[in-house]
Order: sequence, then structure tokens, then C-alpha cells
Amino acid sequence: MLKVITCFKWVIDEADVKVDASSRRLILDRVGYKISLYDRNAIEEAALLQEKHGASIVAVTVAPPTAKQCLKDALSRGADKACFVNDPSLVDLEPTQTAALLAAAIKGQGDFDLILCGEGSSDLYTQQVGPILAEKLGIPCGTYVNKLTVIEGEKRVIAERKLDDCVEIVSIQLPALVTVLPDINTPRIPTLKQVLAAGKKPVDNITLDKLESPSEPGLETTSILGATMERRRLKFGAEAENIRAAVGALLKEGVIT
Repeated sequence: MLKVITCFKWVIDEADVKVDASSRRLILDRVGYKISLYDRNAIEEAALLQEKHGASIVAVTVAPPTAKQCLKDALSRGADKACFVNDPSLVDLEPTQTAALLAAAIKGQGDFDLILCGEGSSDLYTQQVGPILAEKLGIPCGTYVNKLTVIEGEKRVIAERKLDDCVEIVSIQLPALVTVLPDINTPRIPTLKQVLAAGKKPVDNITLDKLESPSEPGLETTSILGATMERRRLKFGAEAENIRAAVGALLKEGVIT
């Protein structure tokens, strides 16, 4: 049976983020959290492999204990088991720290065939965790994948990589790690039955005393400011002269050609 591990991140729901108009600082006091949108694609791809090949799925995440509710969400989307690396200190980790903890947790899960990750997370979108994790585990890595085919009996996958100016098709020997793009699939909304069943699935709680503490961060975020957009606020009437002026302004700005 194909054994798939899918990694996911519990992130701030961007729909709840407010920006202070004067300072441009983010207001996060009342934000909700969710599984990163890109990681939902990774979990869905694992579920599709489960349906087609009878794969088993382990969902792995690194987060503080307060993020425990993310486990039920991941399990309701098709995972058979969750692995929760948790500690109050595991907040605002940078990619090398996250990848190191994921690698240690995955090694404790025994043999595996395929690791699926989102191309990036919907908060930082560094696109680094997948490749770093593959390097730490000593396995090949395929990135920017928008189609994945498992070749049964040959221990390999065919991955289509969507690059800037072409689509590259590669054969990757298993075990391997693949990072998927959002257009690889459309994540399903869990049914009530799946949500209820998720509460009965096993969860491995792994605390830092069972793993090495994360190393010092190689990156430091000093601040995050909301983007601004300057508008000229020009008004044009409906008369022919005003319409010509409006079209001329758009041509000048290069909005239309």
C-alpha cells in the first residue's frame, strides 16, 4: 500500500486581517485561523491517491498547542492519522526551523513513499519548506507540480511541473517529496459524516522533549506593513469630450492599448 505523508500549516485567515490606515500595521486581535489554502491542495491530492491506489495518509503539522483544532480539519479531509508537533514556543518559525521539526517527526513515522506539501503557505509563501525538508530526509524533490501520476509497481511518480515558459514532465523515484500548485485539484468541503469521523481518528502528539529544539532562525521578520494603493481620483462626465479625455488618460497610463 502506498504510504503518503502530507504536511500542512495552520495560518491566519487573511479575510480577518485589518490594516491601520495611519501606521499601515496589521490588526490581528480578532483573526481566525485555517489550514493554508495551498496545503488543502496537498491534502486533497493525497485523498485522490487514496481513492485511486488505496493509499494511507498521515497529516503532519508543527504548531503551538492552541492550534489543536486544525487536526480535526485535516483528518476530515481524508487523512487516516495526524502527527502534531506542538509546543508553546513554536510560533513564527522560519522555514529551516519548520523543516527540521517536520523531518524529525516524519522519521518517527517509519517508512513512507511520498510526501506532499503545498507550494508555499498562504501567510509567508516562502516556498522553502518543501525543498529543505526533502534535503534533510535525503530524498528527491519535485516542485511546481500541477499533475501527479503514480506508476504502480514501479515505485515512481510522473510529475508535470508548470514553469514560467513551459511544462516539464519528470519521472521521480520514490520515496520522494512533491510540492503542488493550486491548480492541481479543487479541495472538497468535508461532509458532516467526515467531520464526525475525524474525531475518532488517531493523533500522535509530539512535544519538543521528544525532539531536538529548533535551531536559531536564519531569518528575522522585523515588521509587516499593509500595502497601499495611490488613486488619482479623477472624475469624468458622460459628455463626448469627457469620454475622449478618459480614454486619453487610460492610453497614457498604458491601461489600454
